[in-house]
Amino acid sequence: MVSGMRRIALWFAGTVSVVVLLFSHQTSTGGGTTLATPGSRFVATGGTTGGTTGGSAAGSTVTGDVVETRWGPVQVALTVDGSTITAVDVPQYPDSNGHDRQINSRALPVLVRETLDAQSASIDMVSGATFTSAGYRQSLQSALDKAGL
Repeated sequence: MVSGMRRIALWFAGTVSVVVLLFSHQTSTGGGTTLATPGSRFVATGGTTGGTTGGSAAGSTVTGDVVETRWGPVQVALTVDGSTITAVDVPQYPDSNGHDRQINSRALPVLVRETLDAQSASIDMVSGATFTSAGYRQSLQSALDKAGL
């Protein structure tokens, strides 16, 4: 009888331990940059050296065309200083549901970082965010064209 009670107690303690470990595990979507609120914007600044500048970098802002994708509109705005992209703003992107927000909270920082590094629209698409990536690149190219870059 004591042996049976001991087994039950050990089983219970093991189960509780596993549940605690599962709930305390950090997933890849459980932190970092979050674009969770509808109508929010993603803004990043930086130069070709990877440094950051203050909120509104010196230069002019050029807004690309709104590109309609399967999941919603995408629009890119650039701040340019001479022939250098100093900041990227994404005022519109698909964010109508949790899945869109999850994808774009991962994809947009990558797209923006690649834009600042490449200083052009010659950037890779983000896997799992094909429609957003295509719309981003199209709007980015229209902004670059308007800026004469």
